[in-house]
Amino acid sequence: MLDSWRVTFLAGALAAALGCQPEIVPARYVPTDAHDAYRHALEVSGLSETALGRDWSVAAAAALRSATEIDIPFKETNYIDAARAFATSYAFAVARGQRTEIQLTLQPTSDWRVYLDLFRLPEEADGEPVHVATGGEGDLRLAFEPRRDGRYLLRLQSELLRGGSTTVEIRNVASLEFPVSGHDTGSIGSGFGAAREGGRRAHHGVDIFAPRRTDVLATSKARVRRVDEWKLGGNIIWLEDRERNLRLYFAHLQTQDVKEGDWVEPGDRIGTVGNSGNARTTPPHLHFGIYIRGEGPIDPRPFLQQPRQSPRSVRVDLENLGHWVRTKRGEVPLTIKAGGDEGFWQMEAHTPLLVWGGADRSYRVALPNGIIGYVRESQTEPIDVPVDSMALSRPTAVLDRPETDAAIVRLEHSAEVGVLARYRGFYLIDSREMRSEWIAAPAKTPPVGP
Repeated sequence: MLDSWRVTFLAGALAAALGCQPEIVPARYVPTDAHDAYRHALEVSGLSETALGRDWSVAAAAALRSATEIDIPFKETNYIDAARAFATSYAFAVARGQRTEIQLTLQPTSDWRVYLDLFRLPEEADGEPVHVATGGEGDLRLAFEPRRDGRYLLRLQSELLRGGSTTVEIRNVASLEFPVSGHDTGSIGSGFGAAREGGRRAHHGVDIFAPRRTDVLATSKARVRRVDEWKLGGNIIWLEDRERNLRLYFAHLQTQDVKEGDWVEPGDRIGTVGNSGNARTTPPHLHFGIYIRGEGPIDPRPFLQQPRQSPRSVRVDLENLGHWVRTKRGEVPLTIKAGGDEGFWQMEAHTPLLVWGGADRSYRVALPNGIIGYVRESQTEPIDVPVDSMALSRPTAVLDRPETDAAIVRLEHSAEVGVLARYRGFYLIDSREMRSEWIAAPAKTPPVGP
């Protein structure tokens, strides 16, 4: 197949020969990522101008403005309704030196796609998120290492007319392997920045104490730049991690087991622990330092610190995903984070909540007006049994949502209806069609809720 520039050139040459203006041949569209390719496919097919197509674009943009704040590690299961455009997002902080790993699991496991997009959030309040990475077509994993401390946003968006459940798991791990075999950061006895020589200089690394001749290991794929001996560091090795633009310094070695120009992989033995150089009066240890060109020495600990906490399992009843529940009592907080105690809104008794997800022991829920937050599962109950009944003395309008301008579904002629929940001066009633139907409460009932 001819490239687009060749097509344009040939068309122009032919037009010149015939003495007429050339046709304009557009360049071939090249998607920037899988999410963009799907957006373009909707546009080409004409689906982007349908109501559902526009909803998909609106959901994608809205997710960048209204992310759920989370702490890592984090795990949540979400319900995706095939009848509506779905997108959700999470905002979280990551420190330089940590590697963030994102895993998505789908149920059912095939025949649909959910796109993973990562953005760096701006420091300015009016700044725009910057796209960092996208999972590949059908790829349910995404990992990244920030070049500096920052806040990031993960957006999940499903293709249209597909549904099921997704479980997203986000965790941080150390970006470098630990350099001393059989040890971890608990063996660090002297940290970065500690005073040396009576305060005349600072410690530009960490000291990892271990028995003499314990294996010293390569922390990443790197090239051996230098193997040498000098007064302060004794037997030293410098590695160059080109992927991360790091210079890795190993000092006070007993032995040096590589030569300049070698390539090493994470976990390869490069030497052994000793106390050579100016450490000969101290117990054996490895001095490990990290340097960045143009910045100098930086603290190695975040690169080596392996978080011990795993994401908490989802321990709510997932049978409620996509269904209504209600609060058991009054003054139940709707919180920003799963398991949080401080609510941004206090809900009255029997407030209806549509369950979209579950994290730990909390549901991620939506109020009837679309406001989203978390509520503890223990503070909710099923909504199938009426909490009250209401006598209708005359035909009453049954509405599709709890709003004064809602569409009328039908007129109810029953003498009595069951009340399943209450919200802002409306009652969710026991529907014969098993759908969400509302009637206005008596005028004496004051509006409540956000």
